[in-house]
Amino acid sequence: MANGDPLPAVSPSLAADPRRLALVASLRSRFRSAEECQDAAAKQALFKEAVYLGIQPEEFTGQA
Repeated sequence: MANGDPLPAVSPSLAADPRRLALVASLRSRFRSAEECQDAAAKQALFKEAVYLGIQPEEFTGQA
């Protein structure tokens, strides 16, 4: 990726889904913004959204 973040480990079938990739990219961007602003409520909302979408937190937080 252009920003230097490593790609999360996902199965090839999930990696080929452009919609899912866009959702993860959006979550990742908004998570970074919430961390910069130290906005715990925004981060909690992102985790809830990710659960609803079936996306694991590790996929957008960069934590393994």
